[in-house]
Amino acid sequence: MSIEERFIDASPDDVFRVFGDGWSYPSWVVGASRVRAVERAWPEAGAKISHSFGVWPAVIDDTTSIVEWEPPRRVVLIARGWPMGEARVAFALKPVSGGTHVTMTEDAVSGPGALVPRAIQALLLGPRNRETLRRLAWLAEGYREGTTD
Repeated sequence: MSIEERFIDASPDDVFRVFGDGWSYPSWVVGASRVRAVERAWPEAGAKISHSFGVWPAVIDDTTSIVEWEPPRRVVLIARGWPMGEARVAFALKPVSGGTHVTMTEDAVSGPGALVPRAIQALLLGPRNRETLRRLAWLAEGYREGTTD
């Protein structure tokens, strides 16, 4: 299991604008290379994004779905990445003076990745998830500054 935290210099609503834009997924999720489709119901619970991950020509198509959507506090995703498995990824947001404190928790829940001890998952996923939060911050801060529509 990987738990990473970051201060984002933007409101929780600005962060949720990024989460709510399914087409932006590969812009902030490290490893995602493209989005092929976003269900009309996105970002409601149960809705899916069809995405790909990896580097061409070794690109794998799969999906990510929303399990919980509670703006501006929490979003929980199930990110599929077979043959490696599925991960439950939760983002908890707290407004703090001048911005938002975001905690990202990722845990492999099925497939071969779920057999990896949590301490090893943390070592493997930590750097990727720190970069994911950094990219999320760039996008959310762009919304805050009005530089992204």
